Amino acid sequence: MIFIKKMIHTIGRRKTAVARMYMKLGSGLIKVNNLPYKNYFNNNLLFNKISKPLLLTYNKNKFDFYIKVSGGGINSQAEAISLAISRALCKFDINYKPILKEQNLLTRDPRMVERKKYGKKKSRKNFQFSKR
Repeated sequence: MIFIKKMIHTIGRRKTAVARMYMKLGSGLIKVNNLPYKNYFNNNLLFNKISKPLLLTYNKNKFDFYIKVSGGGINSQAEAISLAISRALCKFDINYKPILKEQNLLTRDPRMVERKKYGKKKSRKNFQFSKR
């Protein structure tokens, strides 16, 4: 294991959500936009998404995380944070990479909203056709 002198900075993205994260050795504190993450997210499913990389690598109470997240909905923000945490753990110790890669936590989900096309109601939906 490597000793951290400074904070590790990573970025995670999902749809239009962007999470900028700083990690340092500490006691397990996770702050999202200057709030404890249990106050920012109000759902156990989202708590599990955020803490999954920490539980898989047995680092639940070893690091402090300071996260600024913007854009998207709360679900995509949680997935962006999970990606940022996974990347930071890999920067800290490269031996975590196979564990996290096996669970698809290092994969950036490329799916985005398709843009609206001209002459159509939405991206694919057409206006109603009237024969007469």
